[in-house]
Amino acid sequence: MTPQVYLVGGAVRDELLGLPVRERDWVVTGATPEWLLDQGFRQVGADFPVFLHPETSEEYALARTERKRGHGYHGFVVTFDPGVSIEDDLARRDLTINAIARDADGTLVDPHGGRADLEARTLRHVSPAFSEDPLRVLRVARFAARLHHLGFTVHPETRELMRGIAASGELGHLVPERAWSEIGRAMGGPRPRVFVEVLRDCDALAELLPELDALFGVPQVAKYHPEVDAGEHVLMTLDMAERLGGGTDAVTAVLLHDLGKGVTPAETLPSHHGHEHTGVPLVEAVCERYRLPNRTRDLAVKVCREHLRCHRLLEARPDTVMKLLESLDAFRRDDLDDFVLACEADYRGRGGGLDERPYPQGDRLKAALAAAKAMRARDLEGVEPGPGMGEALRRARVQAIADLPVQPGHDVTRGGQ
Repeated sequence: MTPQVYLVGGAVRDELLGLPVRERDWVVTGATPEWLLDQGFRQVGADFPVFLHPETSEEYALARTERKRGHGYHGFVVTFDPGVSIEDDLARRDLTINAIARDADGTLVDPHGGRADLEARTLRHVSPAFSEDPLRVLRVARFAARLHHLGFTVHPETRELMRGIAASGELGHLVPERAWSEIGRAMGGPRPRVFVEVLRDCDALAELLPELDALFGVPQVAKYHPEVDAGEHVLMTLDMAERLGGGTDAVTAVLLHDLGKGVTPAETLPSHHGHEHTGVPLVEAVCERYRLPNRTRDLAVKVCREHLRCHRLLEARPDTVMKLLESLDAFRRDDLDDFVLACEADYRGRGGGLDERPYPQGDRLKAALAAAKAMRARDLEGVEPGPGMGEALRRARVQAIADLPVQPGHDVTRGGQ
């Protein structure tokens, strides 16, 4: 049997859509690991053989089939041998638009109607085996967000399969790092709102992020939040964070910043006094559950805890501004820009035309940090090295903040009410 090489998956899909191709993956049929190694490929991966091309470093995998035998990602029996055809390999894929291959002559292999679904702008499962991998719920939501600008929607039958997965409890068996890989890519990609909406529509949000799902239907004070619903506010903040150019860390912080509103006592609604503090343990729990990177976790916690203080910055005394910078660990960390972006997204992510308000608080906080950093211990006159040096430096930094030009008055609306 002569080995055959096929370009597969996202590269074929994006070429057909006229989108930039970010990476190319290949499938080889009629071959063995030994044959690829003899061609100079380097083997990587423990679960099944994947090989890196000796010149391009692109991934080449042997055609394979998968059979479910247990829970989660590791609950599959994988078979790869020279007799597995390209059609067999494509049959195990999630969506029809990802189950198209192109051979060396440029001929498409499309046994599941993927090209027709591309034209129909439909995200549709390849087969009922879709339900065997719960990660596909997150993948479909991410593709729905990424391709939303082209008009793609989830096929009703696929949505029902996603609901079945959510109801089965299989989402609880996801490997945390793999789940976060999909969530993080969605937060760093286009239309993160759509990602959340698709998960909620198939009842998966309540399984994956119950702390976030709990916000929908929770009222807020209409004076400050014309959209009223706390969940809708989060969706609007995601829109604003995307509009402001936020990356994965900042948008994740926006996603989690108001979790405290989901545990506000019913008798105090629609006010959410203190939600920035009650939300911190909930943010920490989500970060622990999905094993988020330290930088992502730290920023999310700080945005949850301190976003109201940032909103009120223009009315704050210099010492209060200094305390905020210290609380943010801003003199040692490099995430102040992300913090400010997340706070601005919260401040402007609401209805009634409030999304067009300026956010001078952000520039003020950055200017305060720059002024404070410009004060160095060696520049202090009349202060001897010793235990009092630290406090003297802090006083000098507070004074530097106080000496900043005063900005014109601004309506400091309480962003968290």
